[in-house]
Amino acid sequence: MCVMNRVLYNVTCSVDKEIHEAWLDWMMFIHIPEVMATGFFLENRICRIHEYEENGVTYGVQYICKSKVDLDVYMKEHAPALQQKHADKYGTRVAAFRTVLEILHEFKTPYVDVFPN
Repeated sequence: MCVMNRVLYNVTCSVDKEIHEAWLDWMMFIHIPEVMATGFFLENRICRIHEYEENGVTYGVQYICKSKVDLDVYMKEHAPALQQKHADKYGTRVAAFRTVLEILHEFKTPYVDVFPN
């Protein structure tokens, strides 16, 4: 029996300091909702990466997909246009690289309310 694990699609973005707040707003309220509207992702998150901020502000934008097959379809049918829209808006002011990770195991604490944000 072959079990297909969920996939984490991570886009690491180094954003010019001068525009990072506007970029973050655009990502949260325009771009990510468009990505999620494709129907291929189950959840998403934006994380700030503090260790690598020499030339800008660095973020990890993460999407969880139920399978590599679904991610492949998204990458073929939707990603090029969405990535082009991003490139048209921000050009060289945002450098991005992408990583695909297969989720092999997760543990979530049952005490979610103990650690509020």
